[in-house]
Parts: sequence; structure tokens; C-alpha cells
Amino acid sequence: MKSLIVVVMLTTCAASPQDLSGKMFTFPQQNNRAHVRLKTSQQDFRALTVCHRSFTDLKRDHILFSLATPSNSNSFLIFWDETNKEIEPHVVDMKVEYGGLDYKRNMWHSICTTWDSDSGLVQVWFDGRPTIRRFISAGSNIRGSVIIIIGQEQDSHGGGFDVKQSFIGMMSDVHMWDYTLSSCEIQNYVDELNFTPGNVLNWRALDFQIFDKVLIEDKQTVCH
Repeated sequence: MKSLIVVVMLTTCAASPQDLSGKMFTFPQQNNRAHVRLKTSQQDFRALTVCHRSFTDLKRDHILFSLATPSNSNSFLIFWDETNKEIEPHVVDMKVEYGGLDYKRNMWHSICTTWDSDSGLVQVWFDGRPTIRRFISAGSNIRGSVIIIIGQEQDSHGGGFDVKQSFIGMMSDVHMWDYTLSSCEIQNYVDELNFTPGNVLNWRALDFQIFDKVLIEDKQTVCH
């Protein structure tokens, strides 16, 4: 398999949005520095959907997606709690827990998370299967100078990284929308069929900045 590898030891900026179709970010080392900042000009969200695919062998807590504003470091965060074996979405510093998920190591998982301020409901779709809808936060937007990071969890706006919460492994197909996707749209994403790319973050036209040692490689898939 031909592989494009970009090893970044310090900081690399994407000169313009890049099409990462068929690619993945690889986080090969445990530290409190390596991460990717995903850029967007939007600063006000009344609803969100975030989808990504990840692959890891971690046996500890780790971050999957971190969006912070100056007023809320956990404005929209997706976190794996290893002790309780649950995915924890956070919205404006409040969280809910989803257990009973078959989050196996060393395999790709597709995870989509939706939230709507009008209803206050959040929902996780794990490998195409919906969880129950839970109330988390209603009536207020996510607003402010948005910083979106994968690889590290923000305990402050753009920083406060903890090595014990860092992500190690591979991540691909990160999309974000400023509305809640329908179940059919989410299933199309999971099945890698035709779907509307994210209008906030689009893996096929991604504006990003890499810090420390993160690699861009061809996405690894199982051959049959």
C-alpha cells in the first residue's frame, strides 16, 4: 500500500483547506502536546452534529473531540470514560453518560453526536446504532471564539492539556454540522455512502493546523 506520511515535529499549517478523503490523522505517541486544531469561522451554534471515526488501543480515559470557548472549556466535548466504560458528551460544561456500548480496542468505530438547544436533547449514534435521547442543556447557544481540537482535551481555551486524557491512535472522516442530522443521514455517513459533508468542518475540505508529532497517512482498512 502506498502511503503518504507527513511527520510534523513542531507546527504545520495547512495553506488552504485540504481534501483528506481516504486519509487519517495518526497520533503515535503519548504526550500533552500533539494535537490538530480544526478551524472554522463560525462562532455561534444553536445546534450541532459531530461525526468521526477513531481507532485506538487505549485502556484509559481519552478525548475524542474538544470544542472550547472562552466562557466554557467544555462547550462541546466527546470523552471516553474508561473506568465507567461510557461515552460522555459535554455541552456548555454539563454532561450525560452513555454506557453499554461495544467500544472495542483495535478496530474502527463511527461515532456521531447531536445536540439541539431548543429541546436541550443530546444523542449519540455508535456504529450506526442510536442511544436514547437525554436532556443536557437548553435555551443558550454555544457562542464565542471557538477552538476545536482533536488529540487533546482542553481544560482551558486552547490549552490545559493532560497527558492522561490524550488520544493515541488514528482518526478520520471528521465532519461537523450546525444542525442535527437525520437518522438516515447519519446512517449514510456510517456506511460511507453519499451524504452531505459538514458545513462547519468538512473532511473533504479541511482547514487545520498540526502541532507536534501527528502524521497524515492513507487510511488503513481491512482487505478481503
